[in-house]
Order: sequence, then C-alpha cells, then structure tokens
Amino acid sequence: MNRADAEKILQEYVESESLRRHCRAVAASMKHFAKQFNEDEEKWYVTGLLHDFDYEKYPDKHPMIGEGILREKGVAEDILRAIQSHASYTGVSRDSMMEKTLFAVDELSGFVVAVAQVRPGGFDGMEVKSVKKKLKDKGFAAAVNRDDISNGALGMGIEMDKLIEGVIAALTADKDILGI
Repeated sequence: MNRADAEKILQEYVESESLRRHCRAVAASMKHFAKQFNEDEEKWYVTGLLHDFDYEKYPDKHPMIGEGILREKGVAEDILRAIQSHASYTGVSRDSMMEKTLFAVDELSGFVVAVAQVRPGGFDGMEVKSVKKKLKDKGFAAAVNRDDISNGALGMGIEMDKLIEGVIAALTADKDILGI
C-alpha cells in the first residue's frame, strides 16, 4: 500500500473534509516521527492516513469493519494492527513504536489543527507553550481526550513537550495539504 492508494481509499470512504484533514494531519505526524525513529516514512504515513477511514460510515464498528476492508485491499498486517491498537476499546495492545506513535499523535494532531484554526497565523509561529495552554482549557476542543494525549507520550517514552513539538513541526511542514 502506497500513499496514492491510501489516498484513493480515503476519498472513497470519507466524505467529510474535516475527517480527511484529520487523517492527513495524523499521517503528517506519523511521517515526522518515522523519520525521527529511522522507520519507513511511507508505511507510517499510510497508517496515519487510513487510521480513521471507516469512522464516518461505521462509527460504532470502527476500526473493526475497516480492518476487513483494508485486508481485502492487501494492506500489511503491521498497519492493520496499528490501526486496531489506536482504539483502546479493541483490546489490541500497542507494542511496536508505530502502534504507540499512532495512538500518541491521533488526538494531539487533531488538537493542534484546532489550535491553528483559531490563530491568525495558523501553524506559523505556533509554540509548545500555546498548545499546552489550550490543553488546560477544557472548553477548547472539548471532544479531544487529553488523557489519551498524555498517555500517548508516556507510551512512546518521550516528554509531552517533545511530542507536541514534533506534531507542530509535522503539521507546519505539511500545512498546504491541510488547507489551513
């Protein structure tokens, strides 16, 4: 599975532009961390891009329905496992660094996009301290699970500031594909 094939799946299954943006943001964050960990950037990008592709059509059965669809399309087992493990209710443990990173950047990528959308400069000049300040405001992006963000950093074994810094850098570098 390459990026172009994954994008076709995203286009086929996701109508909501905000969900497409979220998937692309997570993909950008995954690519960033893959590079830091000397991992396969394309594989990690594809994993991020596809992690929520079935959410819109099957919200109550996500990501279980998506696993079957992706398996039929020949998606690699490690990508399928990472996608399953990003949803705690599946019971799939997060063992590999790709799995841990997907969980860690999922909520945070969406949150950083939300921060960018209320800033006059978008991602430009965004700092870790401004994201952390918004994280403390429970009324801002209230649907974002702050515990998942902090647990994700712990699972990856990195400081929260480094996780936030990495997501900001990733989204700033790929801001054109996010349309912000």
